[in-house]
Parts: sequence; C-alpha cells; structure tokens
Amino acid sequence: MMFESSIPKNNVPRAVFFMVLSAILFGCMAIVIRLASKQLHAFEIAFFRNFFGFLFTAPLFFKHGSAILKTDKLHLYIGRCMIGIISMMCGFWAIVHLPLAEAVAISYSTPLFVTILAVLFLGEVVGMRRWSAVLAGFIGVLIIMQPGSHTFNADMMIALMAAVMSAIVAISIKVLSRTEKADAIVIYTTMLWVPMSLVPALFVWQWPVGITWLWIIAAGFFGTTAHLCWTRALKLGDASMLTPISFFQVPVVAVGAWIVFDEKIGAMALLGASIIFIANVYIARREAQLARRNVTDPDINSGTQQR
Repeated sequence: MMFESSIPKNNVPRAVFFMVLSAILFGCMAIVIRLASKQLHAFEIAFFRNFFGFLFTAPLFFKHGSAILKTDKLHLYIGRCMIGIISMMCGFWAIVHLPLAEAVAISYSTPLFVTILAVLFLGEVVGMRRWSAVLAGFIGVLIIMQPGSHTFNADMMIALMAAVMSAIVAISIKVLSRTEKADAIVIYTTMLWVPMSLVPALFVWQWPVGITWLWIIAAGFFGTTAHLCWTRALKLGDASMLTPISFFQVPVVAVGAWIVFDEKIGAMALLGASIIFIANVYIARREAQLARRNVTDPDINSGTQQR
C-alpha cells in the first residue's frame, strides 16, 4: 500500500493500543444498545447515541477552540457522514434483531471489503495470497449467514450492508486523516450525525423512561470515545493493517451477551467468525511484513510488490 513507508515504526504500538481500546468500547456500546432496545427502536437509539456522543465531544472544543472546525474538506465530511449514518443504522438494526455475537461477527467482514476498496480507490496492488485470504473470509461470512437455510433472514443482509458501508468509512477516514486532525474528524462526524439520524428517528419516536436514559447516555459515551480511539488509530497506522485488530470486539460482545442476555454463540457462527478472524490476521501480518520491508529497503516499490 502507498502509506506503509511513511508510517514511523514507533507509531505502530500506539495505533494498536487505540484500536484495541476502540474494540472494547464498541463492544460495550453494543451491549447497552441491546439493553436500550427493550424500549426504543434502533433508529431512535442511533439518534440518542449521536446526540449524547456530540455532547461528549465538548472537551475537544475546550482543548482546541473553534479553530478545530476550520477545514476546506467539508464536502468530504458530509459524504463520509452520509455513508457512516447508513452503516450505523444498519449496524444498530442488526444488533437489536440478531444474536449479538453473530451480528458483530458479520460486521467484521469489514476488513475484507477494505482490501477490495483499497485496490479500487487507494491504488493498492494485491496478490494471490491476500486475495485467497479475502476469499476465505467471505466463506466464513457465508458459514455464519447460511444462505438458503431456515436461519437465514434479511437482518443478516442488513448486517452485511453495515460492514460494506463501514469499509467505505474506513477508507474515507484514511483519506481525511492525511490533512485533518483526528479530533476534527470526530467532532465533525458526531455533529453531522445528529441531524442526519434525527430524521428516521422521528418516524418511530417515543421518549425514553427510567433506566433506558442510562443506556442511551452510555451508548453516546462509549460510541464517541471508541470512535475517537479508532480515528486516532487510523491516523497513526494503515487501515488494512489495523482494522483486523478490532475483531477483539467479538469475544468482548460474546462474553457480555452471555452474562447479560444468556446468549450463547452457535457452532456455525463460531466457526465462521474464526475463519474471518484467521483471514483478517493473515491480511494484517502480510501488511506488516511489507511495511517492514519498506523500512529496511526504501528502494522497494511498494506499489508493485506481490501481496
């Protein structure tokens, strides 16, 4: 990929730390979303996640001041947020209507789509080994979804759509992070998501009551903090290298769903998730190997290496 040679080696541990932390926080967000869904529609939960998430960005304004909003990339922010809100709505719908671990496992086909999009939009050259890993990952997705079986349903396709949209978001953040600050990306994203998510929420609106307020506030906190960590990770490292690390969210959600909802991950979902994980790990290791080669031999043209 074109970015590896420009990534300082000392940034890698920090990038990995932020990606792991984001996975844990996103896992916590999935748990509280399911809790809130006992009363609220998924679209309304998405709005409140964004509303409270925007409030939690207030410290960033105090840190940077209004200068953080200065940009000539507003059109890119708007496009990225429109895609992101579709991904969020689909993802929240899947979390509410599918077993949690299954919904999250399907969402982690995102790195597979990131690889494809990196070829199309970032000029990355991918060889047979990495394409084989992508193919294996999609086989894992099919094992989870089991098309044609009695367990297959439209909610699974919505979860897959969330993964596709999330991959586009990952690529767009990488493009934005070339010139934009990580905090600016988070502020603009949460700010634009509030009105974008309000429109569908109005069609299913009802006011939260009781402990549901706690769940939607927590969703805003976990979501915004996780997004901040995720954006910082992508700022420090390559998307196709770091995104597989976020797969750590799957065991976090699986354990949480078992403790809170007494949900157990099925054998086929576990097998499919394992295949996706292995495929993603291979992709990540391959990216790391190529990055090390570029550091030790800067004369190597990364755009023509066999991946």
